[in-house]
Amino acid sequence: MAFSPPPPKPVSPGLYLVATPIGNLRDITLRALDVLEAADLVLAEDTRVTAKLLNAYGLSKKLQRYDEHVSAEVEARVLDALAAGQIIAQVSDAGTPLISDPGQSLARAAAEAGFPVHPIPGASSVLAALSIAGLPTERFLFAGFLPPKSGARRTRLEELAQTPATLVLFETGPRLAASLNDMATVFGLDRPAAVCRELTKLHEESVRGPLSDLTADPRLQGPKGEIVVVIGPARAEVASEADADAALRLALQTLSPSEAAAEVARQLGLNRRDLYRRAVAFKSE
Repeated sequence: MAFSPPPPKPVSPGLYLVATPIGNLRDITLRALDVLEAADLVLAEDTRVTAKLLNAYGLSKKLQRYDEHVSAEVEARVLDALAAGQIIAQVSDAGTPLISDPGQSLARAAAEAGFPVHPIPGASSVLAALSIAGLPTERFLFAGFLPPKSGARRTRLEELAQTPATLVLFETGPRLAASLNDMATVFGLDRPAAVCRELTKLHEESVRGPLSDLTADPRLQGPKGEIVVVIGPARAEVASEADADAALRLALQTLSPSEAAAEVARQLGLNRRDLYRRAVAFKSE
């Protein structure tokens, strides 16, 4: 069956944030190739990595390193190029630019200067892992890399522990086992999670289960490759009747039954109408 994609449209001047494959080179989009082919300059996190991608598609382009160490002078030259009507493509080594990658300052500066800034969507390890983890996807928080040392890492995990959303984290192979142990300590052994490794590559692997299983899994003791950890959301704790009664009695010392019911409902996430009935009963005692 022959493919018949829509014809390419002219690429107008501006800054383009171009998503690149996270592993499999065939995950590049047709629109990304159109922009890269038209680009006057390609900003790359690592020019060697980007050169391999361009070579795979027969593209020869002027490359400029653009990472967290880039100088303000380089950024100024890029803005000058945009002012001259050039097409600038910015890519990361893999995936969508600016997601745990440098580039925010340039995109912001270009937009503030009035230049068009266009997203060219495509591969993202965050969304790829989330889609196969088997965990809730209606709400999620991408938290990037955790601190490398255990103390700081546990502090960060404690900040995330009660987040009512699925968590997505990046981790390295050498630190994975220690991180999973810290997650189990902070989140609890029964918290569901998934470890997704080498997504779209030859040795792609996803391991799912409670943190108690993942911490003991020999496959996750120092694995190689790019790793995304997905953790299920915190379970909402339902306040007991005794907790609700105690909170109501305390609130009734200074508030009316209606006001007390509203305040306790906000604090504990309980039904305001039920609380009001109990508040009236307490007030009449």
